[in-house]
Amino acid sequence: MFLLVSYDICDPKRLQRVAKLMERYGSRVQYSVFECMLTQKQQDALKVKLNKIIKHKEDSIRIYRLCQDCRYEIAIMGVGEISQDEHYFIA
Repeated sequence: MFLLVSYDICDPKRLQRVAKLMERYGSRVQYSVFECMLTQKQQDALKVKLNKIIKHKEDSIRIYRLCQDCRYEIAIMGVGEISQDEHYFIA
């Protein structure tokens, strides 16, 4: 499934940890926004890992699931393109 993940992390160290984790799961399209193509199992694993990093009373992560057809309706203004690589190597 195609996911859009955005986050707002208050602490710079946690922010760096979240960013490094997200780089293993998808493509950065803005500073704190990633596009990911993940199976349900991968999505579940990502959520578990993110939950271990963030402070729930300070930080915010949003995960939007987009249907395949919706993916091709994304409008981009300015620099950027929709992530095309559906294969990521998650360590």
